[in-house]
Amino acid sequence: MSEQKLPEKSAPVELETAAKKSRAMQVADRIKEKFGSAVTEVYERLDETTVYIESRQIEEVCRFLRDEPELRFNLLSDLTAFDRGIEEDPRFEVIYHLFSMLNRLRIRLKVRVSEDECHVPTVCKIWKTANWHEREVFDLMGVRFEGHPDLRKILTPDDLEGHPLRKDFPLRGY
Repeated sequence: MSEQKLPEKSAPVELETAAKKSRAMQVADRIKEKFGSAVTEVYERLDETTVYIESRQIEEVCRFLRDEPELRFNLLSDLTAFDRGIEEDPRFEVIYHLFSMLNRLRIRLKVRVSEDECHVPTVCKIWKTANWHEREVFDLMGVRFEGHPDLRKILTPDDLEGHPLRKDFPLRGY
């Protein structure tokens, strides 16, 4: 048998000790620094960062994200709501998708509200587009936006009772 020469040991490849944080996670850290306990949860999945905010402080957090010179989240691209189910408490999530055109950066804010206290401060004074989004969420999910200038139905008939996107809305015979 012939002797095989073993490969020379090469210097070990240096691995990063801490993964680099995404820019959106850095924004989440800034929110936590500024608002502390108002941030209840932060997570990143599939390169999307979500920050859960206490409902009473959503307006302040949104104003900070819009006005902070390094951040400039100047576009509310979407505002919607999700019914987690009648067995869940809090039952609803109000979801804000924000975009910074200057930084080309997206972040998602979520606020959880119970069925009993189904209201959230409006962000109409921060982004004018919130007016229609909040009216749609009010009409289809029943979430009230405190301070909204014209909170009334937008898609369903005035005589329709209930909110069609809630999980307990009857599917037939209504």
